[in-house]
Amino acid sequence: MAYAKIDKDLIRIDANGEARADKAKRMFLEGFNCSQSVVLAFADLFELDEDIAKRMSASFGGGIGRLREVCGAFSGISMVLGLFAGQTEGEDQEAKKENYRLVQEAAKLFEKENGSIICREILGLTKAEGTYVPAPRTDDYYKKRPCPETIRGAAQILVEILEKYAT
Repeated sequence: MAYAKIDKDLIRIDANGEARADKAKRMFLEGFNCSQSVVLAFADLFELDEDIAKRMSASFGGGIGRLREVCGAFSGISMVLGLFAGQTEGEDQEAKKENYRLVQEAAKLFEKENGSIICREILGLTKAEGTYVPAPRTDDYYKKRPCPETIRGAAQILVEILEKYAT
């Protein structure tokens, strides 16, 4: 499989990708959702306009539109892997297969770290909260949620996969 031509030096900011992980966490603390935070930490690798990156990932926060389904941080991982190794030709089933393989590899790593890829399970909820209105970002909000570290970990998973497969 031929992956995107990405210079490993762009990915390997330091040995553990700490700068990208820190940026992802910082984006969340600045008010972006979990998906946006992960995508924004990697947008420059793909010359993706930040405004477009913010908009394309905006609906995936809170487990997709705050439905508490697939974690937004994991959705961000999936979007970045699509930019890295996504299928671009309809008939290219090998590319589709390889992209799905990478997403599933990431899912195993994410689940190992967080116990699930489902937002409500990570948050310890039995069901979605039933509202589309985001919770205010207060000190209490951050004390109750693992999101900042989940997002940081998601970025570290991406660095690990990109370093492993980048040409």
